[in-house]
Amino acid sequence: MSPRIALFLAGCAAFLNLYATQGLLTELAGTFGVSARQAGWSITVTTLAVAITAPFVGRLTAGAAQHRVIAVAAMLLALPAVLAAWASGFGEFLFWRGVQGMLIPVVFATSVAYIGVRWSGGAVSEATSVYVAGTILGGFCGRFLTGLVTEYADWRLALSLLGALSLVMGALILWLLPRNPVAPAPVLVDRAAAAGELWRRPLLAAYAVGFCVLFSQVATFTYAGLHLGQAPFSLGSGALGTIYAVFLLALVVIPIAGRLSKARPQGELVKVAAWLGVTGSLLTLASTLWLIVLGLALSSTGVFLAQAAANAFTTSHARYNKAGAVGLYLTSYYLGGSFGAWVPGALWEQWGWPGCVALIVVFQLLSLFVAWTFWKPAAQPGYPLPRPRP
Repeated sequence: MSPRIALFLAGCAAFLNLYATQGLLTELAGTFGVSARQAGWSITVTTLAVAITAPFVGRLTAGAAQHRVIAVAAMLLALPAVLAAWASGFGEFLFWRGVQGMLIPVVFATSVAYIGVRWSGGAVSEATSVYVAGTILGGFCGRFLTGLVTEYADWRLALSLLGALSLVMGALILWLLPRNPVAPAPVLVDRAAAAGELWRRPLLAAYAVGFCVLFSQVATFTYAGLHLGQAPFSLGSGALGTIYAVFLLALVVIPIAGRLSKARPQGELVKVAAWLGVTGSLLTLASTLWLIVLGLALSSTGVFLAQAAANAFTTSHARYNKAGAVGLYLTSYYLGGSFGAWVPGALWEQWGWPGCVALIVVFQLLSLFVAWTFWKPAAQPGYPLPRPRP
């Protein structure tokens, strides 16, 4: 049980700081003298750093004990969090947000690789769902706590608090997460063939699904915050932080989905996720706050369903180069987040929230199309893999 608890905490640590500034764009703009759209770079810089760093995590941590890598990286996240909180200028603030983005994939990629080594078969989906549930709670707490503390104190104190929590969670992970059992000697595989595995159609489709999933999530919760901060809603930072409680619904849905995915193809989970997302996005066009909150709840649940499916798919289908596949998946995933933070900005300035929703729905449907079209061959028994060398 302790490995699952530790993986849950690892998910929390990875996502606690990542989107923490999503509800603070107005405050950051006022402090540093930039526009709200420019303040959105506090998210773009972090997710872009994650995307750039992710492919190299496997090589940088090769030979190190996975459980220690996860714990140390989680604790190190505390330093740039505090330095960003007390930055004197916007450039310095973005720099430390970028450093956070370089550490986050060490937690994420190593956790996913840890799952792939420790469990097999349907247990991979179940363990992945536990980790994803941790990312949900971490993402919620990062947004909620910053909004709440900013409402009654200051955004700098709020981000400092997240740094302290990162340190505590890293220590708990170090205590609870056991070393993985020694894996059997790997089968020698031709390097060219192993590299070719990373570019097979099903895995390419998984990378594309990841891009679409995070694009839609970041776009939704970045620009929905700006939408709800305007009249007639005029929500403050504390109220906006509370809105992110919609993520907690996924804490119930995702573990159930993890169990169901043992018997059902991951593509079917993406289908459900896409329709939840589209329905939720359309509901946010309502003029009633409770309908908008319901829409955000459905949309976020769909995002985490699709994320759990894509993570499990990537881990289980990259049989000879898991680290490489996870790295490429994370690069695509967080590139989607980077684009989702700033691409809708032009639509926001021209057409407001309805323009953003139209783009979000396109990407939600695109994830469904890609998974439903290109994941089917991976489930066939004849799926080709690199041949071991004698």
